[in-house]
Amino acid sequence: MFGFADIVKFLISFFVILPIVTLIHLSGHIFFVTLFGGSEKKITIGCGPMVFSFWNIEVRRYYFWNGACEFKSLKHDNRVTNTFIYLGGALFNLAGIFLVQNLISQGILDKSVFWDQFIYFSFYILFFSLFPMYFSDGSPSDGKAAVLTLRNQHERKISDDIQFRKMEEQNKPQESFKFKDHNN
Repeated sequence: MFGFADIVKFLISFFVILPIVTLIHLSGHIFFVTLFGGSEKKITIGCGPMVFSFWNIEVRRYYFWNGACEFKSLKHDNRVTNTFIYLGGALFNLAGIFLVQNLISQGILDKSVFWDQFIYFSFYILFFSLFPMYFSDGSPSDGKAAVLTLRNQHERKISDDIQFRKMEEQNKPQESFKFKDHNN
């Protein structure tokens, strides 16, 4: 039966846990962007008007829905580095799952609905980010972008939640690609 306690769990899951899991996912992308010499990095949590920003993280009004990250250039820009960037979010979600499971099994964290929901949403985002498909706006999932990159068929360097901004030449206008996280 669905009761009041379930409504509270639902609200905590969608308004607290899901944004945390999304932040972890996007941090995975930014980690690899940083590792490969990316510049002008930013994480956006949510959609709608900006509410506030700190460091290179921008929080939007609907912080619980969607997310994106963006960067301008890479020092090490090739198929392998781009594949790691696309898969970085899923790798961080997987690491989060294993970390929480390990901490629970060692008795450092108590088994609770919060951690169950954290693992559930981490797996959810991990699965749908890796599932090789195109979203309705034409952007590929992270998994599809990685496959296309490895096959050298991915010229635009896009993904569902990564934005790559590139200067073609000094005198030409900036080219911009917008990528959203469709996983939530």
